[in-house]
Amino acid sequence: MARKRTKKRTHVGASNGATRHTPANQGRHDPKSMVIRIGAGEVGPSVSQLVKDVRAMMEPGTASRLKERRGNRLRDYLTMAGPLSVSHLLLFSRSESGNTNLRLALTPRGPTLHFHIEKYSLCKDIRKALKHPKGSGKEYLSPPLLVMNNFISKDADPGAQKRVPKHLESLTTEIFQSLFPPINPQATPLSSIRRVMLLNREKTEDESYIINLRHYNITTKATGLSRPLRRLNAAEKLLHSQKSGKSKTSGLPNLGKLEDIADYMIGGADGEGYMTDATSGSEVDTDAEVEVIETRAKKILSWKQKDKSRDDQREGAGNGVQKRAVKLVESGPRMKMRLTKVEEGVCSGKVMWHERIQKTSAEVKEMDELWEKRRVEKEARKKIQRENIEKKKKAKGGDAKTGGVGDENEDEEEDEMDVDEWDSEGLEGDGEMELNEDMDDKGEWEDEEEEIAAG
Repeated sequence: MARKRTKKRTHVGASNGATRHTPANQGRHDPKSMVIRIGAGEVGPSVSQLVKDVRAMMEPGTASRLKERRGNRLRDYLTMAGPLSVSHLLLFSRSESGNTNLRLALTPRGPTLHFHIEKYSLCKDIRKALKHPKGSGKEYLSPPLLVMNNFISKDADPGAQKRVPKHLESLTTEIFQSLFPPINPQATPLSSIRRVMLLNREKTEDESYIINLRHYNITTKATGLSRPLRRLNAAEKLLHSQKSGKSKTSGLPNLGKLEDIADYMIGGADGEGYMTDATSGSEVDTDAEVEVIETRAKKILSWKQKDKSRDDQREGAGNGVQKRAVKLVESGPRMKMRLTKVEEGVCSGKVMWHERIQKTSAEVKEMDELWEKRRVEKEARKKIQRENIEKKKKAKGGDAKTGGVGDENEDEEEDEMDVDEWDSEGLEGDGEMELNEDMDDKGEWEDEEEEIAAG
């Protein structure tokens, strides 16, 4: 009998269903993101691979299996951002001249940061350059630790005018901080922090806002122990972790030629082979050494066991503190980005700052008046549309009782209003809509329909 197929996308037992493991520090209202290629068939294979690497870096709060189509527009993603609780959009695109750009937008109302990607390196290139690359495992089950450096510059001269205003520096800092959920030191387990995302702002002579992005995996190992002890400790973990029925002895030390385990521990008859990291003569290849409290389940002790544990703590034993060496292994991707523009809305709206265009106070005032005029005109158009909808509801109220035609027309009118929500400029779409409504009120549209049907 043929085996029944299990749905992988909608079934509860799938990997993305309700049974998926959720980290302890991941909440319901954590930020979610979409990493999108604008013009999926035109960006090229390198940018497409960069998008995949950025999705892996943004795990687990991102759409890692998102598939774009050439016909998709920004409006399509914004429409789905609300029901899916997506808070950030990372839009990668490539211009006709070959420049790679990144837009980081907050949904649903903005603002949007425009970046020009000057240089980037893919994950596969970084792995080839490393001698011991770190493999992808459970590191991507929890969000990375965000480290930001030099984002807000210090004022050397308070009276001098800066190229990037102070409030825009604070805005950029807040947007990047909102990419990942905040970490609570008291509640977040230390073992869940396995990755680091580093953002460093470069100091340049022309005061350009340039950000370097790096992505690292955190690796730790115990220090102060001899190498034989470390190998035995690793072998014990291997034996406890392997499944029943499978033998895996590749990581176990070979003691077949030794008469006693003491020979293995001291490294020879005279103990010449006993070496630790401090006495080996070679420097430890680590970034830092920290003291970590060993995480283990607490048992309910009797009063005798409590007294014994207190005596052990006074003598300095059994405190559960370990010295571990911390090392960062880069996993990629790398990006060097230059901030070029800041807009109020989602990829549209008033320009708050531009890298190359500097406006005077009079020009800024004139631009504000123009945007205020557009806003008033848009509100007036929406008011007229609401009035027209109310008129048609009253005129076609009897149709809803007979066959529910009025409800369908109501939905169509609401869709038309949604179209106006996307038109931030108030251009040809509104004029065409008003013309159709006038023709519909005068009864001229029925004559047009008859002519179209006739020929």
